[in-house]
Amino acid sequence: MTRKAMSNLCCVAKTPSNHQPPLMLTPRQSLESAAIYGVIESAADIIERWNTESSTFARVTSMFYENKPEAMVFIDRVKDLQKTMDLLVSEDPNSERLMRAHKLMQIAMKRLQKEFYQILSMNRAYLDPESVSTRSSLTSARSSYSDFPDDDDSHSAGDTIVEVEEVSSSAMADLRSIAECMIASGYAKECVSIYKSIRKSIIDEGIYRLEVEKISTAKVRRMSWEVIELKIRSWLEAVKVSVETLFKGEKILCDHVFESSSAIRESCFSEISREGALLLFGFPEKFASRISKKNSPPAKIFRLLDMYTAIAGNWRAIESIFAFESSSVVRSQALKSLIALSDSIRSVLVDFESGIHKDSSKVVVPGGGVHQLTVSVMSYLSLLADYSNVLVDIIAGSPPPDRSLLPESYFNVSDSDDSPSSELTIRFAWLILVLLCKIDRKANHYKDCSVQYLFLTNNLQHVVSRARSSNLRQLLGDDWVTRHFAKVKQFADRYKRLAWGPVLACLPENRTVEMSPEEVKERFEKFSESFERAHGKQSACVVPDTDLRDEIKLSIARKLVPAYREFYNTRSSVILAGAGGARKLRSVVRFTPEDIENRLSDLFLDEGISDNSYDSSSRSSCQSRPSTK
Repeated sequence: MTRKAMSNLCCVAKTPSNHQPPLMLTPRQSLESAAIYGVIESAADIIERWNTESSTFARVTSMFYENKPEAMVFIDRVKDLQKTMDLLVSEDPNSERLMRAHKLMQIAMKRLQKEFYQILSMNRAYLDPESVSTRSSLTSARSSYSDFPDDDDSHSAGDTIVEVEEVSSSAMADLRSIAECMIASGYAKECVSIYKSIRKSIIDEGIYRLEVEKISTAKVRRMSWEVIELKIRSWLEAVKVSVETLFKGEKILCDHVFESSSAIRESCFSEISREGALLLFGFPEKFASRISKKNSPPAKIFRLLDMYTAIAGNWRAIESIFAFESSSVVRSQALKSLIALSDSIRSVLVDFESGIHKDSSKVVVPGGGVHQLTVSVMSYLSLLADYSNVLVDIIAGSPPPDRSLLPESYFNVSDSDDSPSSELTIRFAWLILVLLCKIDRKANHYKDCSVQYLFLTNNLQHVVSRARSSNLRQLLGDDWVTRHFAKVKQFADRYKRLAWGPVLACLPENRTVEMSPEEVKERFEKFSESFERAHGKQSACVVPDTDLRDEIKLSIARKLVPAYREFYNTRSSVILAGAGGARKLRSVVRFTPEDIENRLSDLFLDEGISDNSYDSSSRSSCQSRPSTK
């Protein structure tokens, strides 16, 4: 008999010609009995045809793959058979028909178990979580390809997308049909067992491929920082893939296949995903305390923040994916990791502030440049500001700095503002204040007071520039930046007055007053000596910020060059007219206005020299130096 002929039998209930209904049945009962018999025999026809025990063809062939329409008829006949069995049980639990139906049901369930397993196994590539979780994206992508001009590449890409989507959708629909049939027939346990065994192996394999492994706390303690950092980087990528693809896709598939039973959906997904999810979300808890231990480099806080952000940023997705009560242990583990990370981050921040307080290095930066402490602290705070959205939650509830310790006008924040964002702002402002206090004390290592002010100028300029060019600006506010830039200008003005004021003072205030040749000569000599001395000191100074450097040089030149040019143009003729003439002029007047201008333009370009080059002649004028705060 051909397969087509066999297939045509599936929709016909055959009744043997020698069959006779019981004599005592009423006409209605006879019709019902005949209908029951027809349902059983119709189901028997297709079930026996796909009996793995009696047919070699059925044993090696997938019904859903070989003949999809017949597979759907098979499902319908099994459903009809189950309804008939329910009716027979209520009427005659010991009837031969019920026993025959029961045997047929066992054969059918064995067949469906085989089909269920084959579909799950043969379509792993199309039922992997990535394919399932991106089905809607594939549909969108397929639509977008239709906008491209006709060419081989666009057709090929579009065809591939269509193929993946169609195979995935078809396999999922087949699995749901089988699952619904088996569950309705009382074989949910067998169906779920197959599903769990195959899908759990896929989740476990996915976690393994993402390089998330079970690690003991003792092993973590022995790990070097380089190894830890590599594992954290792998874990960060693993969280992203797991939440967006692995667990999300598996839940979509599980919800689809077992749509008819919420209890089975919950049980299935929870058991499949629990072990992998606990391993994934338990990772940060083991590493948090190891990273935050005392004497660890403060920069390690960023790995802690990255892990915190990875979980906190995906928290809604985690709650949605693991929403079942049986999955609460996964949510609890993720929350425990967040708490452990929060504690470690707060600990590192406390150690960081303590480290600034305790910095006792007496290294004098050559030329009054930017101190390494300033560079490192501002770099650290600038990077921390990028995590302000999670730091707000992390610092909530921890003791804030005492606002009374913040100097008036240093930071304008209302005492009544206790919002988390305000608390975070105060903490950043406080840490910068601690730095500025330390820099203010380090300025005393310079013997020359003008260099002290240049040191303060350079360091405060670096602080404010980093704050303005990073997310610190949003935290601290434009008013803070403006006031501290004004402070930079004050320091720069004091530096210019101390470093170059004595040079300018060598020129007469009243440039029209009559002066004798000897007085003119003395003025030129004093100016030349003072300028040479100031230039010798200040040429060793540095101003790393190009804008600030140009502003200071231009400001000095604007005051000094015009005044000297006027004096030079009006008074040099007095010396030139005297005995010795030009020879005497060259010996007395060592600099032309152009010489002064050229030498000033060369300032602040050297790398600088040590503190030993500065004398203490102006030390007494520094006693009233204002602080950076």
